[in-house]
Amino acid sequence: MKTFLRDNGLSLALFGLFLLSYLGQAFSGMHKYNDDQNEHGNPTLSFKEYVTSDDFLEGSAENWESEFLQLFTFVLLTRFLYQKGSPESRDPESPEEEITDTPPEKYPWPVRKGGLILKLYEHSLSLTFLVLFFISILLHAVGGAGVYNQDQLNHGKGEVSVLGYMLTSTFWYESLQNWQSEFLSLWAMVFFSVWLREKESPESKAVRASHDETGH
Repeated sequence: MKTFLRDNGLSLALFGLFLLSYLGQAFSGMHKYNDDQNEHGNPTLSFKEYVTSDDFLEGSAENWESEFLQLFTFVLLTRFLYQKGSPESRDPESPEEEITDTPPEKYPWPVRKGGLILKLYEHSLSLTFLVLFFISILLHAVGGAGVYNQDQLNHGKGEVSVLGYMLTSTFWYESLQNWQSEFLSLWAMVFFSVWLREKESPESKAVRASHDETGH
């Protein structure tokens, strides 16, 4: 058990923080939603009802979509583009070839299989983030359409379809306000890591490394 916790501590800690934050979002979101409902004389929701509501779905998926877009973009762009001096970039002066000391019998099975399976596996990380992005943006649209239509009904206006909601300025404002923050944070990570250090972090160069040194 100790070995398991040591070997998976980072993913366990991050997923635990996600669960705690998500639970906090659910409780605070329920209270905010019910406060708004009380102000308008509408029925409130229980916790179970709220976490299955359009309001909670829209709020969650809206953020997930930007995160997965960020990861997909970063994984893809770092294949072609460089930032000299950043540990998040390959060295433009000496692009690295894929070298491993792993014996062939320990290769992942798609590598041993070859063909189309290998081609997909070679890009499986970016493809997974892209699929998760599209799933999230669809969930955002579904949940957002429900919230948008409820507001439309409250003001005596007509409802729209999910596609119709995706064509509204509301949908794109909700998406782009998150996208821009994710791209800004990526830029900050790539740019500031050229000159700044965090000792013993794999996301940072060694403290004594020159500013021109690129990659790990």
